[in-house]
Parts: sequence; C-alpha cells; structure tokens
Amino acid sequence: MCRNIRPLHNFEPPATGDEVTAAALQYVRKVSGTAKPSKANQEAFDRAVAEVAHATRHLLEDLVTTAPPKDREVEAEKARARAALRYAR
Repeated sequence: MCRNIRPLHNFEPPATGDEVTAAALQYVRKVSGTAKPSKANQEAFDRAVAEVAHATRHLLEDLVTTAPPKDREVEAEKARARAALRYAR
C-alpha cells in the first residue's frame, strides 16, 4: 500500500471529503505511475480520481464496526512515536 494513503474508517470526527479526495488522488497517482498527467491524460486522470473518491465515500458509509471510534490526535501521536523509533539513529 502507498504510505501516503491513510486509513479513513472509524475515526471521530469522520473522514472529510478532502481526505477522501486526497486518498483517491494518491491511489490514482500510484496506479498511473505519474504525479502530474500530461494534458492529453488530464481528463482521464481527473475522472479516475472522482470515481475512486466516490467509491471510497460509499465504502466508508457502508462499513460497520463494533469498535469504538479512534481519536485522530491519539493515532497521530502513535504514528509519530513509531516514526521516532524507526528513524532514530
């Protein structure tokens, strides 16, 4: 999985439209192998981002869990702690 795509399910507050679109953009960039498409491919690229974002929103709406929602700040702190351990020299 692409490191820049973050889990979006089961957070309080829920994922925003911007977060969903950013994840879709990262996915399409990874799959297409380009960060910035040529003018000839821009329309297809933008359409793919919109479609992936649309499917992602539906997925997040339909997922069910019994786990309590995760706190974004707590999860971010855990990620920073893991990174500090990983990159400590």
